[in-house]
Amino acid sequence: MTDNPNSKASRKRRKTLRSVELFAGAGGLGLGVAKAGFRHQAVVELDRWACDTLAENTDWPMFGKEHGDVRKFDYSLITKSINLVSGGPPCQPFSMGGRHKSFLDSRDMFPEAARAVRNLQPEAFVFENVKGLRRQAFANYLEYIRLRLRFPDLTPRESEGWIEHLSRLEDYETSGASGGLQYNVVVRLLNAADYGVPQKRERIFIVGVRDDLATPFHFPERTHSYDALLWSKWRSGAYWRRHKIEPIRSPREEARAAKLTSEPKERPWLTVRDALSDIPDPELNTTQEHLFCDHRFIPGAKAYPGHTGSPLDEPAKTLKAGVHGVPGGENMLRRPDGTVRYFSERESARIQTFPDDFKFHGSWTETMRQLGNAVPVKLAEVVAKSIFMLLQEQYAKGNTIQPLRQRASRGKRGQRSVEATS
Repeated sequence: MTDNPNSKASRKRRKTLRSVELFAGAGGLGLGVAKAGFRHQAVVELDRWACDTLAENTDWPMFGKEHGDVRKFDYSLITKSINLVSGGPPCQPFSMGGRHKSFLDSRDMFPEAARAVRNLQPEAFVFENVKGLRRQAFANYLEYIRLRLRFPDLTPRESEGWIEHLSRLEDYETSGASGGLQYNVVVRLLNAADYGVPQKRERIFIVGVRDDLATPFHFPERTHSYDALLWSKWRSGAYWRRHKIEPIRSPREEARAAKLTSEPKERPWLTVRDALSDIPDPELNTTQEHLFCDHRFIPGAKAYPGHTGSPLDEPAKTLKAGVHGVPGGENMLRRPDGTVRYFSERESARIQTFPDDFKFHGSWTETMRQLGNAVPVKLAEVVAKSIFMLLQEQYAKGNTIQPLRQRASRGKRGQRSVEATS
């Protein structure tokens, strides 16, 4: 009989699982990983404002500011074995709003993600990036990322371009050769709204589990859906009753809801109204804005084609950092009467599912940049929890996973054998 990892006996046997967080930013992914049960042994971030934000809100071992350049980070400083490496490598090389230079962009940090995995040899890793990484123009490079993380010992040779390295990695995978450090890697595009985040935010997640665990990783099933939101609005009416308001007609939504033959099993997508129902409008009620930190009215919001703001009774559009430091229409609230205003910092934090007591450092535009680049905390927690439970289940079953230091010599021998056969 399989031991239940949630049973009292299993909880007693739970092992402390340690993690290292790279490219931490304001800490959305890191917070989610910590909420899932991992203990950060190192958190690496270069940006000064993000470092200040993390320093005020967490007690994580920070490697930031002058010492937070991942490219220069010395992993020998980490003396304990690491179960998980996580991070969101800078997305500008792949962002739909960026220059789309990918591997030609000096900000591409996926090679550093692979170096961290090679040095720390964690049992698992999770990396997040923008959905633009799945564009056809980047298809070969996404495969290169997958294979480089799958076989981190198979490093590029001197003066070897990424295309040549990709070819060598592909040959190695198809040959079925063994030796060295290997991971089973899965890639999935997830929508944050499907997991209880009040925001339609699609992001790529790359998860790898070390091959000696012999346990496949499966992304968690979605828990929320658009159809369930439509049902709660236009079939049961529960949405409007919950907010104690009259229905605000939407022919488009009502037409789709009419086609639903049964109530969806998922919970409804959360909307902007759901996220902000207990926080005062900073434009209309200035007397109570002091009750919430970082919650103040920012004037100057204007709608224009392609940037019309987030409707109050839908999940927010994807919050973005802004190309020139000024958030665009994605960071605006659109009321039912058509008027718009910018989200306050606190409202944006709620849409990204940060705790209300989490404080941000820097100006409004700087804070919005941190928030626009962040992983929603709730989405990060859901994905990291699946990894956490997978690893804990191995220990609950009595499986022994070799600690890092016992694997180090094997990893070095494996790298030589990889190079010799490739």
